[in-house]
Amino acid sequence: MKSAKQILLGGMLAAAAMTVATSARAQVQTTGTPGSPSATTTIDGKQLPPPDPKFSGVIKETAVDSKPYWPPTVVPPKGAPNILLIMTDDQGYGVYSTFGGVIPTPAMDRIAKAGLRYTQFHSTALCSPTRAALITGRNHHSVGNGVIGELATGYPGYDSVIGLDNATIGEILKDNGYATSWFGKNHNTPSFQYSLAGPYDQWPSGMGFDYFYGYMGGETDQWTPYLFKDHTQIFPWIGHPGYNLTTDMADEAIKYMHVLNASAPDKPFFVYYVPGGTHSPHHPTKEWIAKFKGKFDMGYEKLREQIFENQKKLGVIPPDTQLTPWPDGQDAYGGAKLPRWDSLSFVQKKLYAREAEVFAAYLRKWQRLCHLRQFDLSSWVWIPHLE
Repeated sequence: MKSAKQILLGGMLAAAAMTVATSARAQVQTTGTPGSPSATTTIDGKQLPPPDPKFSGVIKETAVDSKPYWPPTVVPPKGAPNILLIMTDDQGYGVYSTFGGVIPTPAMDRIAKAGLRYTQFHSTALCSPTRAALITGRNHHSVGNGVIGELATGYPGYDSVIGLDNATIGEILKDNGYATSWFGKNHNTPSFQYSLAGPYDQWPSGMGFDYFYGYMGGETDQWTPYLFKDHTQIFPWIGHPGYNLTTDMADEAIKYMHVLNASAPDKPFFVYYVPGGTHSPHHPTKEWIAKFKGKFDMGYEKLREQIFENQKKLGVIPPDTQLTPWPDGQDAYGGAKLPRWDSLSFVQKKLYAREAEVFAAYLRKWQRLCHLRQFDLSSWVWIPHLE
């Protein structure tokens, strides 16, 4: 596989965009015998999809006097990187140890140490809109996703339809010769098109993704998910006690990359990996929950102070940053008030600590894919999704 620095980009699509730009501006490269099925070419990217190439063979009255010609296969420039775009759900800036959180995320830490941590990023604070903006590079209203899909209305900017004039990053990279795939949550297909009868132009396959293994909508049960492989609903948990979607999805993504590498080792891939964690329902396996038992008994006040200090030490917030005052009914917060940890009952403390343990286990578990070392993922783009 190709070797290059792994980069963690927290909150930007910069690496993917730069890859597209590089592909678009690269000098045209051709390989193989022109007209043969094995011939390849790069494109200048000025028009996507590229215009059909001119037939350069010869057609006569007989096959003997004719000469066949296959158009060259479009491929990315030599050395184009693999790209893994990870978007995690319902997670704040201080959740991961990578950005000062107390939940250990060693795989992401390892990637960050080999590359970059970006500390300024934006989301729409909603699911479908953020995802639509991410994969198209446009304002969410420009691509019909002003609200989440389930609340769509039949008005411009809010109909949940990504129009044909708005190509996704998947479509752009596919047209440049990448193998494109989507694993996990799909909250960008209009809910009125979930039917197996189609149409499928607003499904991942219609957005430029060759392969889809994931679920439709904002959330799903991780034990019995609303799961699809391309356009077919599947039920992999039947006959498999203990099935869990997070594990299954990582295994499927790894298998996909292995198969692609075996069949076309020179073809780079773009994997859009979108786990359900940590959007509700929180469904990690029991062994992962056990790893965090007692880790949050200090309470949420001390927890936020610890994360705040960790972030200053990491340099992801300025050293002179002041911690936001606790909401104690101040006018600045509209009178909002959160109870102090010490004011809670024993049962409340146990309940909230348990919820945090389950949340941490769910977050920790999805990183299975990030331990994949066999592949060079030359560009990592990782976006914690803030809702």
